[in-house]
Amino acid sequence: MKRLVTCVVLVACSSPVPSTSTDGPALFAAYCAQCHGPTGQPSAQMIARLNVKDLTSPALRPKLTPAFVEAQIRNGSQNGLMPPFATQIHEAQITAIAAWVASPRFVAPK
Repeated sequence: MKRLVTCVVLVACSSPVPSTSTDGPALFAAYCAQCHGPTGQPSAQMIARLNVKDLTSPALRPKLTPAFVEAQIRNGSQNGLMPPFATQIHEAQITAIAAWVASPRFVAPK
């Protein structure tokens, strides 16, 4: 069952973008928004079914350093529900997504 959930999440949470792109917001939209929502706030269904974190939560924001976010993207979540993306996207893209998610602009009103 865990393997099936991981496969579903991997398919749902990934989308191809140009391999040369290092545009953090565009990469987030392509690879992360399906699960975390376009603004970092996942749907109630994603929270209930997969415990997807609200990346805009004031309680979580202090923990979301670039290094922490990079590790999450690269290695996946400890519970295995977020798959690792180290083989899906290159390091510069991981760094760009992490910098975007950790930045104050990520939660700024849009």
